[in-house]
Amino acid sequence: MRDTMAAETMERERNAASAAGRMIGEVTIGARFNGPAASANGGYSCGVVAGFLPEPAEVILRTPPPLDRPLQVVSDEAGGVRLMDGETLVAEGRPAEPAWTKPSVRPTREAASAARDMHPGIGVTHSLSDCFVCGPGRADGLHVSSGPLPGHEHVGATPFEPDETVADENGIVPREIVWAALDCPSYVPAMWFDLRSGHALSLLGRLAAERLREVSAGEKLVVVGWPLSAEGRKRHTASAILDADGDIVARAQATWIELKA
Repeated sequence: MRDTMAAETMERERNAASAAGRMIGEVTIGARFNGPAASANGGYSCGVVAGFLPEPAEVILRTPPPLDRPLQVVSDEAGGVRLMDGETLVAEGRPAEPAWTKPSVRPTREAASAARDMHPGIGVTHSLSDCFVCGPGRADGLHVSSGPLPGHEHVGATPFEPDETVADENGIVPREIVWAALDCPSYVPAMWFDLRSGHALSLLGRLAAERLREVSAGEKLVVVGWPLSAEGRKRHTASAILDADGDIVARAQATWIELKA
């Protein structure tokens, strides 16, 4: 019996080893889905990688994801995947089970709209002004431009109403768009205020997320983001997409890395 179990274990290890490093897909992130001008939005990119994994999943960004060129998705020995740009590691993804936290407040769309009106990037030019997700002036963007929620200034909020241009032929919003909508609102108000006071910009380093149900084009949703903790140049935050009843549709936890001045 013990010899049989040992043989089965060895066979599983051989199968895992043969699968590791095998290309399982190829993706191209279109120029529309930028974050900074010359690279892809972090949350969108993480959602693309998560498409090759069960949710919840965690994706770590290793370098800014390039736009408009084929990237290779490769399996790894631990059951995760790597996103490669030739020999350059762009991102790593794996299944995850985060210890989720709940938003302390679940705002109405009216309150979320009032918060978006106070988005600190309005009328300010910076390296993310043209972001597909949070850029206030993007005609073809998501307009998920969160601002401090009145009465809860540590919480960021914004409406989210995806249209048919970001949905499939059945009107379903794909995973990468939902993950993108969870990304920028996790850049919580305190981080915006740090930016205004001269602190360096932070970029997404890690995003763990899951959808609790599918999102349809035209849904009137709200996204909230709130802080969790900080250590050195790292900021740990959370975000959630809520429906009209305040129920959680999707949720995420993020790690942001403050760039060196």
